[in-house]
Amino acid sequence: MSINPGDTEEKPAVSGDVIAMRMRCRLRRCVVTAVTLSLLLFLSSLWLPQGTIQDCEQSWRPCLSVYTPTRQVLRAAVTDAADHVLGGNDIIGECPGQKFQVSRLLLHLNSALGPASDVLLDPYLLCWEELIKFMESLGPLVGFFTHKVEEKITLIRQLSLEEDNQHLAPPPHHAYHSVRSMLEAELQRGVVSFDRQTPSGSRTLLRLHRSLLWLQLLLEKLATEREGRSMGELCRDAYLEVLAPHHPWLVQRAAELVFRTMPDRKVFLQLVCVRTQEEAEPVMSVIIAAIREIHQRTERELEIRNMLDLP
Repeated sequence: MSINPGDTEEKPAVSGDVIAMRMRCRLRRCVVTAVTLSLLLFLSSLWLPQGTIQDCEQSWRPCLSVYTPTRQVLRAAVTDAADHVLGGNDIIGECPGQKFQVSRLLLHLNSALGPASDVLLDPYLLCWEELIKFMESLGPLVGFFTHKVEEKITLIRQLSLEEDNQHLAPPPHHAYHSVRSMLEAELQRGVVSFDRQTPSGSRTLLRLHRSLLWLQLLLEKLATEREGRSMGELCRDAYLEVLAPHHPWLVQRAAELVFRTMPDRKVFLQLVCVRTQEEAEPVMSVIIAAIREIHQRTERELEIRNMLDLP
């Protein structure tokens, strides 16, 4: 078979154009991805904006902090709490091979239920440590924002440590022993401001309180809406209802990008260690009830002190 010389000259030119076009497309995608990730990293410094001990909101740079989980609840007390929350049944157990554990979250939630409808701060913060693992399991972009929650945990723990070092009072009279004691002590000491942002435990708690409601609404939507809607859409709905009114436009746009990267709902089923929506419903019912009780108690303490709108 004869070869046309013209064909041998044209093919490299056509092939070169195709390769160049593909390289431009790949480069464009890489640039867009890099810009998006950079934007998310920067905007994460504004997520749930609030001051820390270092007053980092004065800077345009992300306020990162060193964070390590600390202080475990006594095993015996936690076991008793588990029996109370789970009603003596075996609906929820350990899920091997993953960091987030529903059973551990429930233990901490129940341990946070103090006397006289109060909320104990140490187990409350342990709840958030477990919820951070949950959020990080939803994808790397969600992890960009969890460090702001970590900063809030660190701030309250630092305030509690300072109280310990000053030997002001032992538990249960410690100012940072519970939600009620912290709010009362900071009001009396003039730490809380109703006009400007301050690195107080009360203001920090309010931000965590709003985020807890967001997670509660997300779980409720996952429990009631069985098909058709993705986890990202349900996250967006809960966010628009609870957190978006408190965030600037840029943070809302960054959140929108995160919701688009949320995994399939099957990932959530794996996180709670079940295989089907039907199996997940009793598990979610227990989690939602526990979170709701903590949220309602905290809401009541903030409301009677007019702290639900601290700047």
